[in-house]
Amino acid sequence: MARIRMLAAEEFPAALRTQLGADDKTPLELGNLRIYAHRPALAQAYATYMAELRRPGLLSRRLVELVRLRVAFHNQCRSCMAVRYRDGAADGVDEGLVCQLASPDEAPDLSDAERSALRFADRMATDHLSIDDALFADLRSHFSEAEIVELGMNVAAFVGYGRLSMAMDMVDELPERFRSAAGAVVTPWNPDGDPDAVPVGAP
Repeated sequence: MARIRMLAAEEFPAALRTQLGADDKTPLELGNLRIYAHRPALAQAYATYMAELRRPGLLSRRLVELVRLRVAFHNQCRSCMAVRYRDGAADGVDEGLVCQLASPDEAPDLSDAERSALRFADRMATDHLSIDDALFADLRSHFSEAEIVELGMNVAAFVGYGRLSMAMDMVDELPERFRSAAGAVVTPWNPDGDPDAVPVGAP
């Protein structure tokens, strides 16, 4: 059970409910906002920021979704690992590709740019103090500075808010494989290859 009570959409203040279109979303699609709604002004600011990150930008939705899922694995954020975003799926992120995130440097279907972004995400999620000029030189060989900034802001949101979601233990509505015993390592790649065990989120 989540460590902070997850509010139902009808408990959201009207402004937040309208902003999110909460009445038309499933509890899983509302996700961590069901907790953040205890502080509506902060929830609204968070939703605005995350919506801006999700708008079409300089980076492909495929790249952003791959990075999100890899960071979710490092965070062990069960809710983050469980959800697949429709725009990522529309841009080629299927369960076969997600399985390649287990070993990105050896993955045959990832581009060099995607591998570079994933190396940056790995270091941000596990050892940010080791990030050096060489890592940025690698990024610059694939991305413009504006794209690196966009990548960094996405990764920062995934690391920070993913860790908060994990700490709050938001697993109540997830498929069984994402609700395993405390201490067990969970992955976003399904060892059984069953895409039906993965809920699809919005947008």
